[in-house]
Amino acid sequence: MVFEGKSIGAQGKTIGETVFTTGMTGYLETLTDPSYFGQIVTQTFPLIGNYGVIPSDAESMQSWVRGYIVREICDLPNNFRCQKTLDEYLKEQNIVGICGIDTRALTKKLRESGVMNGMLLSGNEADAFSDEVLINYIEEIKQYKIRLAVESVSISKKDITNSNNLEKNKSNNKVKKVVLWDFGAKANIARELCKRGCEIITVPYDTSAKDIIDINPDGIMLSNGPGDPSDNTKIIQEIAKLCESNIPIFGICLGHQLLALARGATTSKLKYGHRGGNHPVKNLETGRVYITSQNHGYAVEAQSLPSFAKMSFMNVNDGTCEGVKYCDIPAFSVQFHPEACGGPKDTNFLFDDFIKLMEK
Repeated sequence: MVFEGKSIGAQGKTIGETVFTTGMTGYLETLTDPSYFGQIVTQTFPLIGNYGVIPSDAESMQSWVRGYIVREICDLPNNFRCQKTLDEYLKEQNIVGICGIDTRALTKKLRESGVMNGMLLSGNEADAFSDEVLINYIEEIKQYKIRLAVESVSISKKDITNSNNLEKNKSNNKVKKVVLWDFGAKANIARELCKRGCEIITVPYDTSAKDIIDINPDGIMLSNGPGDPSDNTKIIQEIAKLCESNIPIFGICLGHQLLALARGATTSKLKYGHRGGNHPVKNLETGRVYITSQNHGYAVEAQSLPSFAKMSFMNVNDGTCEGVKYCDIPAFSVQFHPEACGGPKDTNFLFDDFIKLMEK
């Protein structure tokens, strides 16, 4: 299918895995979420950019998407915190985008046929477009694959973040030292830990289990991130070693998948994934349903979980595994994003559960 619209952002050509997200707000958080590395993102909500760009809300220092698709972009944002328009931000970040297309039709195609590769063309590239050119582009699009995902988004060296509450908590002997293993971590994971008075040592993706254990942390956070979890064989091996240390572990999104793989479970690719801020999950212990923020294209296969693990949360829409609790080690993980940016905050309490686990 070919959609014609109006160019936004940078001009040129880009290829990526085309996905859709159902969030009504939080577009800056989407653009700066490292989990979208290698993907062209389609916003299903028809009007995007109406409160502009607020840099302090970003989840990382740059945008990671390969391209951006919206129905209508607002060029006159209205918000007292706004510093620039969305179009200006896309140009700064060299993100090729398009607006004015039928995003509903595109989303229906992705739901029916599954996530697929796509290409955005603008400027001189679009002017030169023809049926003959399209034939050559189709092969180029087919060959695209997201590669070196985690390696591309992780930090390069260890970083230490101290909470504003650290000195106060030191006097109460409540300081918790947490290693945040960065596979593409959203900034709000560290912010939530800081709110709870933790000292955070963020380490790169290629850190060894021994180096993490030598830090002597109270807990280990396995972050979110992009790509196929099964590609990260070395990381999975190191997580398996960490599981023998008896240090409390909390995994989010990719971290949830990697922990499951390290414990012997398997993962598989979803037809079109879960992306947006309105995904219902059910706590299987209490029966309560929470609305969650999600961004993933792979899932842990519930039937593959070992006997010492049990599914703790289930996706209400399709029954997929949304959380795992491990009975033999102090560890749990969730597929959704409890740091809740851009919302909702229903499952924010899971960070408190992690603190309690470290205090046992």
